[in-house]
Amino acid sequence: MPALSPREILDRLVAFPSVSRDSNLPLVDWVEGYLADHGIASVRVPSPCGTKAHLYAQVGPAVDGGVILSGHSDVVPVDGQEWDTDPWTVIEKDGRLYGRGCCDMKGFDALAIAALVEGAGRPLNRPLQLALSYDEEVGCMAVADLVRAMVDVLPKAAAVIVGEPSMMKVVTGHKGGVGIRCHAHGFEVHSSRLPYGVSAIMESARLIQWANDRNAENMARTPAPLAAEFDPPWTTLHVGMIEGGTAHNITARDCRFVMEMRVVPGENPETWRDAALAEGARISAAMQAIHPGTGIDMDPMFRVPPLTPEAGGAAERLARRLTGDNGTHVVSYGTEGGQFQVIGGYSTVVCGPGDIAQAHQANEFLDVAQFEAGWQFMQGILDDLAA
Repeated sequence: MPALSPREILDRLVAFPSVSRDSNLPLVDWVEGYLADHGIASVRVPSPCGTKAHLYAQVGPAVDGGVILSGHSDVVPVDGQEWDTDPWTVIEKDGRLYGRGCCDMKGFDALAIAALVEGAGRPLNRPLQLALSYDEEVGCMAVADLVRAMVDVLPKAAAVIVGEPSMMKVVTGHKGGVGIRCHAHGFEVHSSRLPYGVSAIMESARLIQWANDRNAENMARTPAPLAAEFDPPWTTLHVGMIEGGTAHNITARDCRFVMEMRVVPGENPETWRDAALAEGARISAAMQAIHPGTGIDMDPMFRVPPLTPEAGGAAERLARRLTGDNGTHVVSYGTEGGQFQVIGGYSTVVCGPGDIAQAHQANEFLDVAQFEAGWQFMQGILDDLAA
């Protein structure tokens, strides 16, 4: 197969409806085959269930000091969204590329794959590596296996560029994340006999109020230097959905909700997770004193480490030199960057085409100008590796 342009690769990638709930193997099959057609061997890291896979590859000499281009293959669903075009076909209109994943983040993936193929034909002095993951959209946890696999067999890269949409600005830090799935078990009685029952909803409210109290305390504190650049500059705890109960005059038997925490760099996500679990255990003990078998089950869903700004880090120096961006940029959403930094010990930044405001939206788009700027960035990386 002749080398495809970045835009042609984007067309192919978007055509795969690689929603996180489904397999990404058709997309991985295509990328693996396309790279093989150009003499590039790639390696899969299968998911435990075997229905998904990460993919990594390298071009250039097997020496330390290269660059990793990190992107995820999964996208969010289009269910319930009103699209003006087919979300699985890239449509160019008024200087924009429309399609699910164009912005988040198959645009960057296409650029990275095109750069890898071009790099295979250039006299690089340091390698270019591709890291293509699955399940970023459901917690950024699966990529840990990919990072470990790459650390074990590939030369150590000097920099990781995570291509989440940042308008090609250099993002040096983001918050970490913790998610806990909560299921409160109550004991039903008529609401007129309230003291003899246990309301799963009202007891859940105690845990949610605990989260509110922590927010108030965090907001009132003077932020630490690492946190001060964020908006808001403190760890936040949040419950976005709650369900439970049978009728307005019966103490609720069940209540379910998810508590999420956005943890600033400098604070340990495990510390916040453990504090929530301890409070849940305290509330459960009080519930069980009224009726055995009640309590709150708390199941940690994910733990995403923050991306901590590095003073003079190699990834930051490279990205700033190539983009000309010298501003200070940190974000409150999470990426897979923290996993590369913590597990692999890589110098890492986030820098990719597109506006994060487009992520997950109906009629998601990527500006053509951003896509072109991303390709110039890739050319700069290849030039740097060849120097």
